[in-house]
Order: sequence, then C-alpha cells, then structure tokens
Amino acid sequence: MADAARRLAAAGVDSPRVDADLLLAHVLGTTRSGLLTLGEVPDEAAARFADLVGQRADRVPLQHLTGRAPFRHLELAVGPGVFVPRPETEQLVEWALARLATIAAPVVVDLGSGSGAIALSIAHEHPGARVTAVERDPVAVEWTRANAAARAAAGDTPVEVCTGDMTDPGLLRDLDGGVDLVVSNPPYVPDGAAVPREVADHDPPLALWGGPDGLDVVRGLLRTGARLLRPGGALGIEHADAQGGALPALVRASGGWADVADHPDLAGRPRYTTASRTGG
Repeated sequence: MADAARRLAAAGVDSPRVDADLLLAHVLGTTRSGLLTLGEVPDEAAARFADLVGQRADRVPLQHLTGRAPFRHLELAVGPGVFVPRPETEQLVEWALARLATIAAPVVVDLGSGSGAIALSIAHEHPGARVTAVERDPVAVEWTRANAAARAAAGDTPVEVCTGDMTDPGLLRDLDGGVDLVVSNPPYVPDGAAVPREVADHDPPLALWGGPDGLDVVRGLLRTGARLLRPGGALGIEHADAQGGALPALVRASGGWADVADHPDLAGRPRYTTASRTGG
C-alpha cells in the first residue's frame, strides 16, 4: 500500500494514500475502514490493484476506475463520457433544498444534469418535488438516465430526463412560468484555461468549456431560467472561483432578477450565484 501511495504521489495525484486505499477497497469489495482488518491480499486481487494504480498514476479519474461517485446521500454511476460530480456542488444542493423546504410539491429543473447528481439528490431529499433533468450531451444523458432509473428502482421519486440544450429557446415550453427552482452546474471553464489532466483528458468538453470568459453558456441559461421560473422562483448557478463577481453582475445586467447573491464553498472560495425571479 505504501508503494502504491508513493507511486501516485510521484505522479502528482492530490490524495495518493486515500486513492490507493479506495482502489484496494474497490478490488476487494470492502470499504476503506474495512482495510484496517485486512489480511493477505490474494494474488489475483493484488494484480488487479496494481493495474488500477497504474491507471490512476496515468491520471485516469478515481471515479472512472471504481465506477462510482459519492454525492451527498447517494452513490452515482459514472465513467467515460460524463462529468464526475464534485463535493463543492453539494452546497448548491443544500441551498436549493432550503429554498424548497416550504413548498410541498415544487417544480424543479436541473439544466446540464450530467450524472444527475443535483436532480437526483433533490428528488431523494424532497420526495414531493417534480424534477426534470436536462442534458445535451448524447453520451452523458445515458448516464443521467441510468442513474435516474436506479434511484427510482430504489424508491425515490422518479426524475424526468430530457435530452436538450439549456440555451434552446424552445426547451420545456410547457413549463414556462411554472417552475419554482432552476438550478445548474453549467460549463463555465474559460476556453484555454489550464485544468488538471483528469479534467482535460476525461471530462466531456460539453461539460467544461464556456467560451472566452467561461460565461457564454450561462448567458443562454439565464434566458431559459427567466422564461421557466414563476415570479418569486429561485435560480442557482455554480461557477468558477474567479467568477464570483462576474456572474452576479451578469445576472443583474440581464434584468428581471432580485436578491442576487454569491456564496462561498467550504474552502471560502466563491462558488455559486443565486437570485429570485421578479417576473419582469
């Protein structure tokens, strides 16, 4: 295990010991804490572990190697072709659930759903919600559908999955003016920005790149959100830590929004912008 952690550290992996532990636990079908009572590792498992460590050292995302990504109270299936959900996004969901707490049967739209992390967490934690998940990427939407089907089979309120572009003026026209919450973790990385190899090589481009300033998709998202939301409905958008001033300013400039605010993540970095629809 120490050798594996050293190999990952030498490859530039941020959390080498944790990743080594999780890979071994995955191979053995146990938990990380279960490794504390581990005896001898069978040769076949050791060979599989060595192979996975090699792939992780080549900066294949840990979640692609295990096939799973934890997010709030869920564990989602992920792999090539879908954006791996990040812990930072959990706080956007926390805010969303607080906004919905007093609404018995809210209508919610998650734009750019990817694995379905946001949409499925809201449906899991607010069973009365009617949630629609929208995803443009034809590969990613298959992961959305698979995770939605798995959560419905587990007893959660089913989430409707829709293939569509969040900037499309015709998207979800039947919901115009009737949505209580629009939430999104859109593509917001500025074109040409340096990103880790795990991101550059494995996250789908449609989930990452947002134009020269990273906000091209958000501009279209704001028009869609303004159309879908009822007066008083809420909007929540994740953004890069360098966009904590630019995105709120963009929301204000687009008109028809009140209570525009930005919020930090647990590390204190600007992370998501929220607003309420005025109906203008």
